[in-house]
Amino acid sequence: MTAADAIVLAGGRASRMGGVDKPAIVIGGRSMLDAALAAVSSCAHTVVVGPHRPELPPEIKQAREVPPGSGPVAAIGAGLHALGSAAPLLVVLAADLPFLSDWSVTELIRHACESGAEAVFAADESGRPQYLIGVWRRTALAAALDGLDSLINQPMKALIPADSAIIALPGVADCDTDEEVRQARASVDPAPPLPLDEARNILRDNLSRLTTYTADLASVRGAALAAPLTAGGPLPRFDVSAMDGYAVAGDGPWRLRRDIGFAGGQRPVGLLSGEAVRIATGAHVPDGTTSVLRDEFVRVTAEDSLHRLPDTPIRDDVRRRGEDRQPGDLVAPQGTPVTAALISAAASVEVTAAPVRGPVRARIVMTGDEIRSEGPLHAGQTRDSIGPILPELLSLCGIRTADRVHLRDTPNGFDQVLAAAPECDLLVIVGATGGGAADQLRAAVDRSRARVLVRRLRLRPGGSTIVAELTTGTTVLGLPGNPFAAVATLLALAPALVEGRTGCAPRRSLLGPLHNASEIAGPVARIVPARFAEAGGWVGDPHIRTAHLGGLVDRDGLVIVPADAADGATVEFLPLPR
Repeated sequence: MTAADAIVLAGGRASRMGGVDKPAIVIGGRSMLDAALAAVSSCAHTVVVGPHRPELPPEIKQAREVPPGSGPVAAIGAGLHALGSAAPLLVVLAADLPFLSDWSVTELIRHACESGAEAVFAADESGRPQYLIGVWRRTALAAALDGLDSLINQPMKALIPADSAIIALPGVADCDTDEEVRQARASVDPAPPLPLDEARNILRDNLSRLTTYTADLASVRGAALAAPLTAGGPLPRFDVSAMDGYAVAGDGPWRLRRDIGFAGGQRPVGLLSGEAVRIATGAHVPDGTTSVLRDEFVRVTAEDSLHRLPDTPIRDDVRRRGEDRQPGDLVAPQGTPVTAALISAAASVEVTAAPVRGPVRARIVMTGDEIRSEGPLHAGQTRDSIGPILPELLSLCGIRTADRVHLRDTPNGFDQVLAAAPECDLLVIVGATGGGAADQLRAAVDRSRARVLVRRLRLRPGGSTIVAELTTGTTVLGLPGNPFAAVATLLALAPALVEGRTGCAPRRSLLGPLHNASEIAGPVARIVPARFAEAGGWVGDPHIRTAHLGGLVDRDGLVIVPADAADGATVEFLPLPR
């Protein structure tokens, strides 16, 4: 075959990609420059035109167009000048062709030799010529360059000779935008489906935290503390009676006074030795009190003399000031979820507000022309059977639903939904996560330049689930359109998602034996409805119709069954609201 040299263009400004070094982008384990050099490896001499790259071997010449970034025509001129050899053919390639093979270059050279054309260029799948994937006769290229007054910022079409040919070749798609790079990477190195536990850990560790702010704790259930919560005052605030009974001073018997101490009432006058006063639980004990005797331990005579009953235990039923909490004591560590218990514990030590993250605010997006939530069904439509219950399920996971919308199947509908995402912390999108003609969520997520954390799950049902984070910080949870798959995957992933966004401490899993696990288990983990077993643990449903939620009626929750589990295997239980 006729000898050929190669000019590889590896400069330019990559303006549509923010000025990155495009040839250095790695796709499929190698840079796009390495892919171009591999495609021309059979050429006699090769020159790379662009910024100096010290990692290149010395046999590859390097050159730079003048001025830098002055376009492909100037770069080709610099490369031709730097070659310094006389091979009759020249291969000209741009270094943004991750899938170009040496076979394609050989085919271009062969066609150039057989056709006698001055230049032969590749065409992509759409038939569009790629003038930076071509083979030139050296004399024709030199003449075309000499015919230009200036090489700076000239379009490639200024060089194309009349006597040229176009041939269709595979693998000639270039990567000129971030989206094309993502698509190329996905095609050669698709992310494998993730096990559920790995996906949960990714969400906990990699989702962006919500902004910290100070809020009234009673109004932010589902949030998490963004800092440790410490006591603002002592608990109890003062010495109080722990029982209904009598506050006494000194040794008995005691003279019973007529006044009474009530909780929240005026504190009784201080006791003298030998005195007692009736007191209620929670009442501030008077000064001089040595102990409180509960009602069942005493006897009161007609002369208002108080006596301890024989053989009763000696106890001090007084809660002393600060015995539970002193000011500054830790009440709850950072990451503790804001629950009824935390709100109460904080209020008891004079704390009603604290720095928090959350709660997560969600927008539910139901997709598909076939879904109808209200009104009569028309031909081809089906009732929205999960949209109305999702707010309750999200609330179970600590997520507040801001609103629920319906998205019809349109070319740009998802782009509009994602663009409006800053209005919420979480987009829960049901449907359009698969690979069908109407399943457009993944492409829209890629176009939005989102960071994909979970591309798919190794789980049945729910394998098509996707989780991504938009550039605005909003989390996108794409659930399958199948009702049972959507509910099962939501309950399995949402708690980890909340933990990732709020910094909440991970929930403790509910674990126990599944008595009929072998009847359910398959090659991948499964989620099925289950009911409590009388002896403890659960019994799962081996068969479930996933197109509706009828299988959840009279079930206590769901169980996550590991792959190839045997009877009695320990499984995780996800409770259902009742």
